[in-house]
Amino acid sequence: MDAHIRDLRYFVAVAEELNFTRAAERMFVSQPALSKQIRQLEEQLRVRLFDRDRRTVTLTAPGEALLPKAHELIRVWDEAQRAVSDAAAAEAAVLTVGVSSSVGRGLLPAARARFAERRPHWRIRVRQVDWEDATAGLATGGEVDLALLWLPVPGQEGLNVRVVATEPRWVALPVGHRLAGLAEVPFSELLDEPFLALPESAGPLRDHFLALEERAGHPVLIGSVVSNADETFEAVEEGSGVVLLAAGNAAIYQRPGVVTLPVSGLSPSRLALAWRPDDHRSAVRDFVEALLNASPDLPREGQTGR
Repeated sequence: MDAHIRDLRYFVAVAEELNFTRAAERMFVSQPALSKQIRQLEEQLRVRLFDRDRRTVTLTAPGEALLPKAHELIRVWDEAQRAVSDAAAAEAAVLTVGVSSSVGRGLLPAARARFAERRPHWRIRVRQVDWEDATAGLATGGEVDLALLWLPVPGQEGLNVRVVATEPRWVALPVGHRLAGLAEVPFSELLDEPFLALPESAGPLRDHFLALEERAGHPVLIGSVVSNADETFEAVEEGSGVVLLAAGNAAIYQRPGVVTLPVSGLSPSRLALAWRPDDHRSAVRDFVEALLNASPDLPREGQTGR
């Protein structure tokens, strides 16, 4: 059986004091308890660590050999405990924001700066989450603390949601597409095009970017299912289909083989900040306020969802 760090601490105390009474006082234990732990340590190591009589306590040769190693083991363990504590403290001072596509619009840098004014020792970490979870990680428990996401999403009524931007929907087409030369594309011209679709688990968000509501029952042709932004624009370049996107993302995802154009006849998209209603941490509230105040000129709506 391996010795415990506690037993090594007891051993070091006796070795330095060379007196069981003083060592027990130093370790805040009774002398009988200390003596018992030293005997158990000796039994585990199968050596005698101390020579003791009624008047004196001295280290044996094995005891002399153990003392510097015990000091080192205790030092390393104490450093390990400090490292773990520091890591836990640092982790506790982190808010994780889930996203499923690049946010842009200057939102996150501005929100970080404002948040840092109030909480200089906290960090904002961004985690990319594929569209299988349209809530950008909020639906999976503790993966993220807040999310910047496009509405609507499954379970939206169970979240706190604040819209931070409302933008028209555009379309991304391959450069050689028949509509690529237009200044604006009527949605009626896209009805028979193959569309790139989010996974079915994205629910209402999938429907939104397929524009099911505006199709008035016209069937949608799915060219391919995509899980993230990189897959999406690679599929557009390859000619697998066209895809609707918010106007702000058209600038973010510019590629040589892709053309993005405004589309008429569609309702806008809404970018929102969401968080769990039972998360009452003041740091979460501070980040919400920081992001909502990051760009005062952004169009806003009142709170939706819960």
